[in-house]
Amino acid sequence: MVKDKYIFGVFIGLALPFLGFFAFYKWKFSFIGMQEFLSLLGEQKSVLSAMISVSLVLNGAALMLSFNKEKDNIGKGIFFTTIIYALVAIACKWFL
Repeated sequence: MVKDKYIFGVFIGLALPFLGFFAFYKWKFSFIGMQEFLSLLGEQKSVLSAMISVSLVLNGAALMLSFNKEKDNIGKGIFFTTIIYALVAIACKWFL
């Protein structure tokens, strides 16, 4: 079993948005190549902020699961990285 470690939660919180990123790409933009998609993210900030927001849904699910399983330290690590990603999403939407 996985021990209740904060660093494990940080790792999960960092990894899941990348899975969300690929899921978002496959769901909405699979008709174009990855290079074109990355260029699109650089050009259209609304797509970038939408992609980040969708990617964070997986963190929310993992956060709920960890707290329901009483793995509070893992949940704290996931929450910390979710806040960082959310701040990046806000910065992309407002400043880029």
